Amino acid sequence: MSNENNRLIVKSNKLIEASYRLTLNEQRVLLAGISQIDSRNSLEENMTFEVHAQDIQDLVGLEDNKNIYRALKAASEKLYERTVVIDDPDPSNPAITKRKTRWISSIDYIPGEGRLVMIFSAGIIPYLSSLTSSFTKYKLTHIARFESVYSIRMYEMFSQWSGVGRFEITLDEFRERLQVQNLYKRVTDLKKRVIDPGVKEINLHSNLDAKYGLRKTGKVITHIQFEFKAKPGAITDKMIRDAARPGESSEQVAARLKMEQKSAIEKQSLHQPQEREASSSPVSVDEYRKQALAITGNKRKIQTSQ
Repeated sequence: MSNENNRLIVKSNKLIEASYRLTLNEQRVLLAGISQIDSRNSLEENMTFEVHAQDIQDLVGLEDNKNIYRALKAASEKLYERTVVIDDPDPSNPAITKRKTRWISSIDYIPGEGRLVMIFSAGIIPYLSSLTSSFTKYKLTHIARFESVYSIRMYEMFSQWSGVGRFEITLDEFRERLQVQNLYKRVTDLKKRVIDPGVKEINLHSNLDAKYGLRKTGKVITHIQFEFKAKPGAITDKMIRDAARPGESSEQVAARLKMEQKSAIEKQSLHQPQEREASSSPVSVDEYRKQALAITGNKRKIQTSQ
């Protein structure tokens, strides 16, 4: 995967809000394929996308080739069967309230090469290409170190509301999006298995700092309230827009800003006065008292705390 640091994931907000369940390896394969799509242009139905084991290895930083090959093969065996449910998919036809479609229409795993070739389904293409509004984008590297599929889904929700820095969702809708309605019916289980690990991974591995709270309706917990912001030094979309020069791509602006940040930090460290080395010999209370009296000229008895 060339230039993996600049790979962007761009999805229609309808897909961010959709209901589906994938394994971590299936999610990684799909995202590796989606990152190859130019969301501004149309996508032909029979266009193929290749994902190599080396791509996934470079992305997530794994060293075991055998595990990567096995993960890629396992993903290829089940990914064709995975579906996604999209709410209100066609604004021109409000009678259609839900649409169920496959992610891909075909997938081939090439034995011995650690490579698979896939074609996105006709039903999913409108939510990945020719996007001019109501879409969410983020860098693939920001979710590369996640070990939970829930972390990825939560990060995408945060990215959708990045301009606001907060959003609220009902517990029922949250469970439905992640397809865990029957797994974690109790709030304590949902927190332990989904929300807490997700927030922890996002804070540890991504460009965001996040926290959450729970809201009650009467005496029953009904909503989750998330708050999040870019970490200090993170390059945001607003920073890129404000700093863009004529003819620069967003990737070029981000790279330039990172270099400028690095240069500023290096200059700052050069001009910082070095701290004096602390004495290795402990000073007694009596000696401290004598030093203080000598400096201040104060002849009053110094009271020391026990």
